[in-house]
Amino acid sequence: MGADILIVDDERAIADLVEVYLKNEGFDVHKFYNGRDAMKSVESEPADLAILDVMLPDIDGFTLCRKIREKHNFPVIMLTAKEEEVDKITGLTLGADDYVTKPFQPLELVARVKAQLRRFTRYNSAEPAQEESILEFSGLILNQDTHECILNEKPLSLTPTEFSILWVLGSRRGHVVSSEELFREVWGEKYYSNSSNTVMVHIRHLREKMCDSAEHPKYIKTVWGVGYKIEK
Repeated sequence: MGADILIVDDERAIADLVEVYLKNEGFDVHKFYNGRDAMKSVESEPADLAILDVMLPDIDGFTLCRKIREKHNFPVIMLTAKEEEVDKITGLTLGADDYVTKPFQPLELVARVKAQLRRFTRYNSAEPAQEESILEFSGLILNQDTHECILNEKPLSLTPTEFSILWVLGSRRGHVVSSEELFREVWGEKYYSNSSNTVMVHIRHLREKMCDSAEHPKYIKTVWGVGYKIEK
């Protein structure tokens, strides 16, 4: 049985087309044309991944994403009809894992869905990691087996994407990790033109949760023109 994918888009032609492509790949699809029905579905039976359109007739995609994130950590991909960075930044800040701008190629969306599910499966795998499974530094403890993050003895709630970014940077303390490398490691995809913005927004949100700053970083330092690093 394939993964359960939630699609929410009031443009029926797009929702129907995406449904066909996903079903052809063996996924089970739950399709809704408005946010309220989709929210009821999530409350009764959580999905493995959600594809949310930003512009919906009742509850907008941002609100829906925020409500999902209150209780669930499965991947969320936002669909936006605008090329505006503010839409993408808003979605990622609310806990979305990726965004796709309309018009898009259905196969590109299917590839993004598969990449997010692969990463989420790795993140939630019960198998013990072959390498070091606990990182501990500067008051921060990351446990890859339980996916818990403790900061200064208090639990820190992270999305799977945020945990993965912090794990990659933390396991390479003292070394600069480029945006391209970080994107490949975390998203498991080929780097593309807007990827640096995706990485940047997630880093910013991670800093906010950790009460860190770009100007005076205690944890994640930006090395301009190169990438990011956590000092040893």
